[in-house]
Parts: sequence; structure tokens; C-alpha cells
Amino acid sequence: MTQYTHYFYDYFRDLNFTVSSAKYMNMLVLFVIAFVGIFIIDLVIRTILRFISARIASSTKSNFDDLLISNRVPANTAHVPALYLAHESIPIVFYDFEYMHIILEKVVAIIAIVLGLWIVRSLLNTLKSYFKTLPRLKDKPIDSYIQVFMIFAWITGFLLAIVVITDLSLWNFLKGFGAVSAIILLIFKDTILGFVASIQVAINDMVRIGDWITFEKYGADGDVIEINLATVKVQNWDNTITTIPTYAMISDSFKNWRGMTNSDGRRIKRHMLIKQTSIKYLTNEDIERLKDIQILKGYLTHMQQKLDQYNTVNNADKSLLINGRNLTNVGVFRKFIQTYLEQHSAINDEMLLMARQLQPTAQGIPIEIYCFSKDKRWENYEYVMSDLFDHFLAAVPYFDLEIFELPDNSTFKNFNNSAKS
Repeated sequence: MTQYTHYFYDYFRDLNFTVSSAKYMNMLVLFVIAFVGIFIIDLVIRTILRFISARIASSTKSNFDDLLISNRVPANTAHVPALYLAHESIPIVFYDFEYMHIILEKVVAIIAIVLGLWIVRSLLNTLKSYFKTLPRLKDKPIDSYIQVFMIFAWITGFLLAIVVITDLSLWNFLKGFGAVSAIILLIFKDTILGFVASIQVAINDMVRIGDWITFEKYGADGDVIEINLATVKVQNWDNTITTIPTYAMISDSFKNWRGMTNSDGRRIKRHMLIKQTSIKYLTNEDIERLKDIQILKGYLTHMQQKLDQYNTVNNADKSLLINGRNLTNVGVFRKFIQTYLEQHSAINDEMLLMARQLQPTAQGIPIEIYCFSKDKRWENYEYVMSDLFDHFLAAVPYFDLEIFELPDNSTFKNFNNSAKS
């Protein structure tokens, strides 16, 4: 080694340089030669690795090697031989300058740690991108797991860098590190909470990428587009992005619409308010008129015979409709809705389906439609629901019923006109 360390020393001494000047000039020349040589070697290795990796990627069907290249794994790995040569050249270049020798070895060691972290980061990003292409993993919070590994890698690199700088043994440093662990836990509180939450979210399958969720506390209503260690990103229906802390997914309540998406239908649950004063018993004339409604004819004929038989057996005085059993316009209207829903092609008749009367309110009698649309897509679902209620609202007058609505200006004008006349 001595013949290389002082390779130019004698030459400068022959030029009448002092001993100190000859050492400095020798070190400077060796440094330039080493720097240029390391730079050329690094450039050559990077070029070769890029060429080889590109050829391999183009000849394989898997996209994993393409992701390795796009995340610069070969390019970052190519720096390892050059860094090793730099470490080996330090004792030669700085043979006569021990203090520089020690400092630069620590600098190279820290650069090696950073390079190692950079390679690990590239590999983890490659795995993240690859796992997201797998159908069975595309809805899993891959970002959270990758971030956890990256945090551990950065902490490890940070500890190793401190060990290198302080010349402490790793064991002794870890023993002293316990004293400041409480401060570190405080600093990384959100990260730790997010890590625990992301594990619970994944284990309990609470939310996946692509799920439609509603989180009123944070104003989120849309599809989950990203789940990472600290946040869950939701793209709302107005294309805005809402960011929710990951730990809020287990500490607060939110609605996940995945069950509806995976089911055979999307629920329609809406009611109409019928004016109580418009409800009445049906006379025989009313029943005969309503038989013109095709889907009710069979039902009305059957019920008319059944009720007539009951009233005859029980000697009901039909001079008053309240005596005995009778059909009502609101009851026949409910049957009309029920039958119409059962025959509608857009309604899933294998799921719960009913037209029911709710408790009377100050605004009238709620008649609620409860059924499931076969088409779960939002725009089509809204069309089906609107189409149904268009038909039902238009059908109300045929049953001598009225929809309740609050008075408006026209109501008062009509009232004033009738009062004047």
C-alpha cells in the first residue's frame, strides 16, 4: 500500500517541495485520480445496469421488473461499487492525514446508510406499485404497510448514523436511547395511532380502496381513493378530496356502502303525505270505477265478493258505510302501489318490497314505498326512483286522495276571491 500512498511524493520532493507541501500535493493528486476513477466507474456500472435491466424487462411478461426500473432500483444500486471503492481509497489518499482519514470514513459510512435507505425506499415503492396491480390486493391499504416499513428503516438508519458519528457501540447507544423514548413516542404519536388504526381497519375489513363511505363529521361522501398510515383520502361526488385521519375510522362512526354495492339491489325508501280529510270508504260505484285500473281489477273483484259475503253473514247495515267491513281509497291505493312495484322490471321482487302506512303526522298520513332497485348505479337508481314517484303522484287523484302541501300565495288568493264572491 505504501508504494501507492506516496506514489507522487518523491516526484514533488525532487522538485524541491518541502515535506509538508509534497504530502499535500501527493494527497491532492491521488484525490483527483480517485475521484475521476470512481466517477467513471460509477457511470459505466450505471450504464451497464440500465442496459441489462432494460433488456430483461423487455423480454419478460411480468411488470415487476418494469416497476423496478421506474422506481430507480438498478440506478440506485449501481452506486454501491463506487461507494465501496471510495471507502477503500480513503486510506490510500489520506495516508498522511489521519484526522481527515477518520472524518471521511465517517462521511462515507453515513452516505452508505443514506444510499441503503434510498435503495430500500425504491424497493418498497416497487412492491407498493406491484401489489396495487394484483386484483386481490388492490383494495387493501398497501400504502400504510409500506410507510410502516419505511419508518422503521429511517429510524434504523438514524440510529446507525448516530452510532457512526459518536463512535458508540450500538448496544450502549440503545441502552441510553430508552431515556428519550417517551419524547419519541410523543413526536410520533399520530404515526403510531395511524399504524394501529390501519392494522385494525385491515384486519376488520372496515374500509377498502374503492368503497363508497359517508363520514358526516368530516364532510366526506364519496369513494376511498387512498389509505395510508396517517390519512384516508375520499374523493367526494363533487370531485373534491376529503382527508380523514386513519385513527378516526376506528374512533368515530361512518357509513360504508359496500354492503349495498355487493347486494342484489339498492334500497328505495321514500314516502308521500296524504291529506287525512281525503281518506274515505269506497262505495260500490267507486269500486266499479276503480276496476278500470287493470292491475286492480282482479283484486277489487275478489275483495268485493269477500266483503259482501262477510257483511251478509254478519247482517251489517250497509245504509252506513262504517258498518261491517269496507274498502278505503287509501287502502286500495296502497295495493295499487304494491302490485305496481311487484310488476316493475327495475325492482328486485326477491328482496323486501312493500307499501306501508306510517304513523299519522300533523302534515298527513305517510304512505311509504320500501323496495330495492336492481340497478345500483347512482344515476340509474335516481331515475328509477323518480319514475316510480312520478307515476304514484299522478295516480293519487284517481283514488280521490290529495297530497299534502303547505299553503302558498295562490291558496290565499283563491280564498280571498271566494270570500268576495
